Amino acid sequence: MRPRIGFQIPCRLPAPEIAAVARSVERAGFDEMWVVEDCFFAGGIAASATALAATEHITVGIGILPAVARNAAFTAMEVAALAEMYPGRLTCGLGHGMRDWMRQVGAAPASPLTALGEHLDAVRRLLAGEEVTVRGRYVRLDQVALEFPPRQPPPVIAGVRGPKSLEVAGRHADGTLLAEPVTPAYLAAARASIERGQGGDRRAHPITAYALCHVDEDAATGRDAVRPVLTAAITDPAWSAHLDPLDLAGQLAQIAALPEAERAAAVPDSWVDELAVVGTPADCVRRIRELHDAGADSVVLSAVGDLRQQLDRAAAVVGMLTDTRS
Repeated sequence: MRPRIGFQIPCRLPAPEIAAVARSVERAGFDEMWVVEDCFFAGGIAASATALAATEHITVGIGILPAVARNAAFTAMEVAALAEMYPGRLTCGLGHGMRDWMRQVGAAPASPLTALGEHLDAVRRLLAGEEVTVRGRYVRLDQVALEFPPRQPPPVIAGVRGPKSLEVAGRHADGTLLAEPVTPAYLAAARASIERGQGGDRRAHPITAYALCHVDEDAATGRDAVRPVLTAAITDPAWSAHLDPLDLAGQLAQIAALPEAERAAAVPDSWVDELAVVGTPADCVRRIRELHDAGADSVVLSAVGDLRQQLDRAAAVVGMLTDTRS
């Protein structure tokens, strides 16, 4: 089966350009696009509404809204409005948010796991049309029900990375969004954590995987484009959950100990190939299929380099995947 493939709308894209890029993503044949809400760029709800209004059929994912930044009822109201206006075309992602940013805005919870679980439960129940009364640690609602619950409630997924958070996703969410970098080993570890959270519940739980990407007819050029961005991620302790299944700790420590300007050059080509989608369109198709076979229901390309150039080149990857589907 052909894997679903998406394209990420980066947070650094100026808001007036979102509509045009969204239309280009749809024309390129992608199944879905994902908007990113990072502090302090355009808000994810406004950006996703713009992308939905500018397109006709493509699925738009919000990846992700920091759960604690909004009251659960108001998150549900916003998402319900979009789901009613664009039925079947929206996926809503909730996550912890970056800890430093949440502290910066005065919204960092003492227990991120509890906060996320409570928000996921409340938002999903409200979107399902339930009247919700809950006295949680972070979510407190008293006979709250949406006046206009969506006829097709959108999936509410968890954008998380570590084992404990992935267990929360398994217990409380309709699916999981994994930030880049994603490897087959990380997918296997993530799925195991999700299943622990699910317990005996074996309902479908799709995984969406972000992947750093640079398409180029010269594979070395593709690797070199991605290498600095990838290096910044893998030497940040926050990303350790992605790398633990690969047993790279010793080599990573050596790279992290180098002066910052020397780190990228020390990252081997084999690591770049394992941690990103790079190279020719055929190389990229092969890697996307490997991620799909390892458990990613959807692979979302996070382009590194000139956005429109990479979007044009990624269209060839979509075409090859479509031509070879079984």
